[in-house]
Formats: sequence, structure tokens, C-alpha cells
Amino acid sequence: MESAVAIRRGVPLRAEHQVAALYWEAFGRKLGAALGPPGHGRAFIAGHLHHDRAVVALAPGGDRVVGVAGYRLEGRGLTGGGVRDVLTGYGLFRGLPRLAVLALLERTPERGELVMDGIAVDPAHRGTGIGSLLLTEIAAVAAEHGCSRIRLDVIDVNPRARALYERHGFTAVRTERTPYLRGLMGFGAVTTMHRALQDRPGGGAPGDSLEQQR
Repeated sequence: MESAVAIRRGVPLRAEHQVAALYWEAFGRKLGAALGPPGHGRAFIAGHLHHDRAVVALAPGGDRVVGVAGYRLEGRGLTGGGVRDVLTGYGLFRGLPRLAVLALLERTPERGELVMDGIAVDPAHRGTGIGSLLLTEIAAVAAEHGCSRIRLDVIDVNPRARALYERHGFTAVRTERTPYLRGLMGFGAVTTMHRALQDRPGGGAPGDSLEQQR
């Protein structure tokens, strides 16, 4: 476990582009159809973050974000930007089809539920337990907000992420086949997983890491 890494809540000021770069590295294939090209997409994410909807891992010295876990709660997630923002950033004709793609990715929490909005870890820091630390802190956030469960989605091409979720007490509740998205976003099925907050698993073993979620 990388003990020198500090876990804190909220995106630090002036770290928006670091977080956007981590998100794009992890989810660029999925987000590219909606927010690409990469440079434009990273800038859009950085410019529309909700700073209070994330838990981050900071490298020693505290000046670099090496892991981030976003979540959606009470109507807001880490990644923001509405219809007007997309149309302003991409133009009317390029923006309208992008809004349709973003609608496919939208997930709304049910009452008493926190929805994971994505976890990404810097490639150089994977395998050090940062993913486990972020998941543990997300569970604490959910409990403090009175949530009874956490929900997330994991794609079929990321079995390592699913295995880690299972070690943290998440169980699969349904799988949606999405062959129409394989060419566009690179995955053909999405599994929804729940963790009831009264479940308190021991957490992942040292060396576990969560590299990409969904």
C-alpha cells in the first residue's frame, strides 16, 4: 500500500487539468464520441468540474493528483456541463449528436443512493492500492450523506475492475448487452453493481488497484 499518498475530498484548485487528464486516459475511448478530439475533451472536462463531487489521491508533496474517484449525489456529479455548454463548446451541428451520446452515459441516483461517476489512477501509480483507498473513502462519503447503498457500472472489457469491486462488497444486479456501442465506445455489455453500506468488507489486499471504472 502506498502510505505516502494522501486521500482528500474535493478537487484541489488548479488541479482541474490533472483530473481531466486522468479521466481522459481512463475513459477516452468511451468519451471520445461525445467530447473528442482529446485536447478539446480534456479542456471541456476541466472547465466543467464540480469540485466537491470527488475524492482524490495526492502524490507526496500534495502538488499532483494521481487518482480520482468521482461520484453523483443530490443531482450533481464530478463531470458537469449541460446542453448549453456542449452547444457553445462544439457548435450546434457538432454538438447535437454529442448530446445524444452523452445521454446514453447519464445515470441518475435513486433515493438514498450514491452513484460512482468513475475512478481513474495514474498509470505510474497503479498496483499500489490507490483504487482501494479511493473506494473506502467514497463509502465514507455515502454513509455521511445517509445513503443506504452505492451503485456503479462496470464494462465487460474491464474484468480487473469488477474483481476489485467484488472484493469491496459490490455484487452484480443486472447486465445490459450493448453491442451497438462496441464500435463507438469499445464495450459490448455493462454490469450494474450495488454495495449496501451496512456491508463492511475488509477491503482490497495491498497491491490492488482500480485502473478504470465503466
